[in-house]
Formats: sequence, structure tokens, C-alpha cells
Amino acid sequence: MVTDPIGDFIVRIKNAGVAKKKTVSAPFSKIKLAIAELLLAKGYIAGVTQKTKNNLKYLEITLLYSTDGKSAVSGVERVSKPSRRLYESAKNIKRFRRGFGLSVFSTPKGIMADVDAKKNNLGGEFLFNIW
Repeated sequence: MVTDPIGDFIVRIKNAGVAKKKTVSAPFSKIKLAIAELLLAKGYIAGVTQKTKNNLKYLEITLLYSTDGKSAVSGVERVSKPSRRLYESAKNIKRFRRGFGLSVFSTPKGIMADVDAKKNNLGGEFLFNIW
């Protein structure tokens, strides 16, 4: 049993990129789907599809690589954990790595990147950083 499903999900994506895998699968949940759609929109993954096998839903993530074979995801850092939740107000949200990375937040309006949350004046749970 996984105690931190979001942490498991983002580490699966990073590890699959390091191993040069084309796709990676993860158990389905609505929050993981929302995170995957955000990563797709921001250019960190190439695609996401929802599939079913033996009556169990899962997500299949297609990874994105540069022309020289480097993964678009070079690192992840889980910030808010089950043992220590971290929340940020809209005024305290800062750009991660001067805009060359992405901070992901769970806001009342859904999963958002740092730039979008600040623009909409929304704070929330600081889920993770990705670069």
C-alpha cells in the first residue's frame, strides 16, 4: 500500500525518464489525472491516457524527450507530504527556478501551476516542484 500516492506518481515519471522508458503507468485517481493534464499542458510529458485492465483503471503517461535523448523531467521534489502539509497563500507564491521549473498547487479551483495560481489570486496546498 502506498502512503503517498502523489509522491509515488511523480517519482514514477522521473524514474521512467531516467530509465529512458517511452511510457509509464500509474494507478488512476482524479488528482493524478489533473496533475498529468497540467504537466502535459506545461510541456513536461507528451501524453496521458486513461485505460482499464482487469476492471482496474490506470493512467498511461507518454514521456517527452529532447532531440538529444534527455527527459523533459530532470528532477522532482515533493514539498507537502502526508506527515507535513504545507500551504501557501497567493501572495507568498514565488516562481520556482526563475521560471525554468514548475511548482504545482492544489487550489480550490483545481490543480494549478505557480504562475496560474498567482494570476488567479489563489493559494492552496504546495504539492511539488518539477524541473
